[in-house]
Amino acid sequence: MSHQKTFEQTKVFTEMVAHKQGWALNPDSTFYRNLVEGLTLNYNRYGYFLCPCRDTEGSREIDKPAICPCVWSKVDIPEYGHCFCALYLSKEFAESMKEPRAIPDRRYENK
Repeated sequence: MSHQKTFEQTKVFTEMVAHKQGWALNPDSTFYRNLVEGLTLNYNRYGYFLCPCRDTEGSREIDKPAICPCVWSKVDIPEYGHCFCALYLSKEFAESMKEPRAIPDRRYENK
């Protein structure tokens, strides 16, 4: 298995993703910390950044769409203002100060 990630390394990863995509990170520091801890745990357990809000399907190949940032985030963020786990927000949603809400889980829509 690949080397272990630290909380700080995962935090940098989420910051780089947000910057590259033009997104904001969830401003709730406790919520954000819990998500980064979940991503770190998943990386250290599975060897990849499986979304902390999703269970593994048992292999990297099957989980690939759910690896952070998941494929559904690119549709969910423009539509709902945030991704399924609310780690990433559109800049407009973040500026609105609205609370993220539950959104449909697209992972199982067409199964």
